[in-house]
Amino acid sequence: MNSIEYGPLQEKGLLSAGLDYYKPTMSQVFYEQEPDAEVTFTFKNRGEQRIADYVEVDDLQARFNYLAGQGWQQQELAYLSTLNNSKGERVFNDDFLNYLENAELPPVEVVYDEETDDIAIETTGPAPLVTFWETVVMGEVNEAYFEGYIEANGMDIMDVYEEGDRRLSEKIAILQANPDIKFSDFGNRRHFSLRWQRHVLERLMEECPDNLVGTSNVALAMNLGLDPIGTFAHEMFMVYAGLADARGENIRASHNRLLQDWYGRYGKDLSIALTDTFGSEFFFSDFTQEQAEEWRSLRHDSGDPVEFGEKVIEFYENMGIDPQEKTIVFSDGLDINEIVKLHKLFKGRINVVFGWGTTLTNDLGADALNIVMKATHVRTTDGREADTVKLSDNPGKHTGPPEKIKEYQHEFGKHAVAAA
Repeated sequence: MNSIEYGPLQEKGLLSAGLDYYKPTMSQVFYEQEPDAEVTFTFKNRGEQRIADYVEVDDLQARFNYLAGQGWQQQELAYLSTLNNSKGERVFNDDFLNYLENAELPPVEVVYDEETDDIAIETTGPAPLVTFWETVVMGEVNEAYFEGYIEANGMDIMDVYEEGDRRLSEKIAILQANPDIKFSDFGNRRHFSLRWQRHVLERLMEECPDNLVGTSNVALAMNLGLDPIGTFAHEMFMVYAGLADARGENIRASHNRLLQDWYGRYGKDLSIALTDTFGSEFFFSDFTQEQAEEWRSLRHDSGDPVEFGEKVIEFYENMGIDPQEKTIVFSDGLDINEIVKLHKLFKGRINVVFGWGTTLTNDLGADALNIVMKATHVRTTDGREADTVKLSDNPGKHTGPPEKIKEYQHEFGKHAVAAA
């Protein structure tokens, strides 16, 4: 444990501040398809903890100002340029990487919100650039919060680390007993700290390498020699639909347009489809026979995972596709017990991989934050605007103004889950 230091890492670039791999993959598609569209991202604290109890507005603002000034570092862009797909072709092309090197990141604004009595964060900018702030903002908020929490409560950080290691050891023992469980670290956005996340990965690499398939954290993948894991998030469907809404185009059609744009750019390698942006029932109605055959995997991120798994198997069987040739990525609030249960339930019926987040990288005794940073508003190049919406399989995760949510529920008809 003595190898773990405390406090923020110094001289961070954008990637090393905690960027998830689905950020550059999404950015490249935005760059090619909607380079000038503007998107607003808004931070939301969905939990009970008051972030302002332990974080100062000015201190957090200074962190983001520093990172905006740093931008992309040469070694970070150089790493992205080395990533190849299964055909040996580069994932990120020179035109896109040159764009990142020369572009300025949009500013992030941190204020105190009297209505919520807490910190509020927002940023607006071109879709290919503003997207990078999501995971960086969330990671930095977590780091600042837990640094303040530890100090305010007079805790010894080594005691905290010791408890975290004890809990991690229990998880590792279960994984060692189940070497055919495969998972990726998805704990970047809500980690205790970047240092702790690295420590967790180093232990996993040493003690259960057969289980760990990679990490979503690009910097840690680069530094530890792991595979970077990720495809796209809800924001892509939301932004595509929002822009269609602003332009008076067909919102429903925007869903499959994204699927086509994505597969056209990345092919089978990154063909893992997120299913619940407008409800998984709509997704299954919109996913064509050809797409079902081409895409490798479907990702579950809300609603009952067992029901989802059964639905996926039935869907493939009805399409005449062997489910054992396909994969489900479970990624919704998993803990080790849920992972073991789902693995045993679906073993031999369909391939299963887990995206394991908060309970992997932020389980040290203190309650983890429940925070998100969502795309909330879009603006076209000619000034037309619209709010964005997400219709989750869990109504509590619906995102957007109430009146706009109702519009989308009407648009997506019986497939949309009603708000509670």
